[in-house]
Amino acid sequence: MSNIKSNITIALVGNPNTGKSTLFNSLTGLNQKTGNYAGVTVDKLEGVFNHNYNSTTYKINVIDLPGTYSLYPKSIEEEVTTNYLLNNSIDVVVVVLDSSNLERNLLIATQVIDLKIKVIFVFNFYDEVTKQNITINVPELEKAFDTKIICTDSRSKNGIEDLKNQIINAQISKAHFYDINSEGFKTIEYKEILKNKNSILENSDKLHRLKTINYLVKKHITQPNDLLLKTKTKKIDKIITHPFFGYLILLLILFIVFQFIFYMAELPMNWIENSFLLLQNFCSQALPNNKITDLLINGVIPGISGVFMFIPQIAILFCFIFILEDSGYMARASFIMDKLMRKFGLSGKSVIPLISGTACAVPSIMATRSISNTKERLITIFVLPLISCSARLPIYTLFIAMLYPNDKLLGFINAQGLVLFAFYLLGFVLTVIVGFIASKIIKNKETSFYLMELPIYRKPKFSTLLIQVFTKVKVFVVDAGKIIFSLSIILWFLTAHSPGIAITKLNEQQNKILLENSQQNVDSLIKNIEHQKLESSYLGIIGKSIEPVIKPLGFNWKIGIAILSSFAAREVFVGTMSTIYQSNNDDGEMQSIKEKLNKEINADGTKSYSPATCWSLLIFYAIALQCMSTVAIVKRESKSWWFSIFQFVIFTLLAYVASYITYQLLT
Repeated sequence: MSNIKSNITIALVGNPNTGKSTLFNSLTGLNQKTGNYAGVTVDKLEGVFNHNYNSTTYKINVIDLPGTYSLYPKSIEEEVTTNYLLNNSIDVVVVVLDSSNLERNLLIATQVIDLKIKVIFVFNFYDEVTKQNITINVPELEKAFDTKIICTDSRSKNGIEDLKNQIINAQISKAHFYDINSEGFKTIEYKEILKNKNSILENSDKLHRLKTINYLVKKHITQPNDLLLKTKTKKIDKIITHPFFGYLILLLILFIVFQFIFYMAELPMNWIENSFLLLQNFCSQALPNNKITDLLINGVIPGISGVFMFIPQIAILFCFIFILEDSGYMARASFIMDKLMRKFGLSGKSVIPLISGTACAVPSIMATRSISNTKERLITIFVLPLISCSARLPIYTLFIAMLYPNDKLLGFINAQGLVLFAFYLLGFVLTVIVGFIASKIIKNKETSFYLMELPIYRKPKFSTLLIQVFTKVKVFVVDAGKIIFSLSIILWFLTAHSPGIAITKLNEQQNKILLENSQQNVDSLIKNIEHQKLESSYLGIIGKSIEPVIKPLGFNWKIGIAILSSFAAREVFVGTMSTIYQSNNDDGEMQSIKEKLNKEINADGTKSYSPATCWSLLIFYAIALQCMSTVAIVKRESKSWWFSIFQFVIFTLLAYVASYITYQLLT
């Protein structure tokens, strides 16, 4: 039996909301990676799977191209798909179509056929066709398009094995659709027609194709007048997209999401935090007392725990975002917000990037490429960092929990979740205010129209949800973990060393005190020396130098160090605080960062982390643009360093002023 491995590259093409991403997950599972297309910052999803066919093992590489309605691009994402098909070597194109809406989906299918690449059609969501009593004459359509059609339900994976087999056997279709008129276009390769970008030719091409598609649909597809799922969708949409109740429902959904973030995440977060504390205790007792052990206990472990303990909340947030997208609700949120957003210089197309920004600003800024209006796109890019992303979640969680430890409103509403919801709502309010101001400054005569086909409501696929959440969390942990690990080593070194021999002398004093056990005030003396060691270290010197700038905000020099380190990534803040306070461990007992902050006392006897300081810090992080990845991606998307630097400076100054006002009002 032969077992020869052959490489095949396939591209998934289709309209938005055809289940293309779900099909991609069904084919590749967890064998995926993300990147950017060459020269642009649009998400590139690649995956791989092996398939055995006729005693041969094929390695099949899968490229998931951005959704597009036509190969005549109207947005940057659509241009990516067209350019990729025209300029790259692809063995097979799999065109994914919503089988319950073929009349609108088949335009791009006919265009792909005319590229003369091996092609397969996938009639996805075929289970919905059956439920709605739609009859599709698949054999006749296969003849008309001269291509194999696979009927699938990518959610239940029905038809996936047939698709894998057909990828091996795919052929170039002999059908053609670009014989538009008598001007000789039939003799021109369709690739050349697409490259010409002639608007008159484009309109003629589309008109010819749509006539052919309408004819084939009427001839080979029979559907009842009252379609069950579409009827249900329309009934639900009367409430969901209502001009008044639609906004209330959106707010209610977001409120429930943030309540769940605290309710569901509390136990696993405590378990993770306690596990790291046990690991620290174990290492301190089992490992020899040397520099490497000190680095591990006081640097790496507390730093990494500052990221891992927030995985449950971040996973829950990503889970809800996926459910909203996959169910079809996210498109409704965009639709109902369009009228409101236009009053502030934005559009409904800005809503999906803004809501997705609650996960991460970087891919959300990339997603603005679907906004064709230059002014609206630039304004959306400018305001997007004001949306509270998942990287802010660890900071919010820590200080909200210090402000409201176990508070409940009306006996069941989690106060922490309510405050978190308020901060995310604050982000949206600030985006529309800043967007309105920016719309008055940026001048542009372009007009835009918002057309969106609302998908029918569907149940999210659980297995796909798990893959999506796992992938997003993995990226979060790996990206943050790399930074945290590096910074933990740097911070440990800066806290464990000082100019000259200051720390060496303090260590000698500490050892002397420990030998004189007869003293009754040993604990207070040791505590005092630990504080002196931290303040005389390199880190202490840096912190003290910036303290005058941040003191009016209620921040001490330790917070200043954490703020500086979090410019690499916001989520680093908690890890940095954990490292600093673990290095200042004065009682030999491993404690959570929250316990340590609650015990911190100023020289005058007041709490270092008073409510005023906590609120000031929360407001600062709600507004400040502390993410170098965001700065870099804004530069690439706007093609201007000035735009990116101006945005960074404005939001930093705005955060400083807002934080100052908050602290002064509360003290």
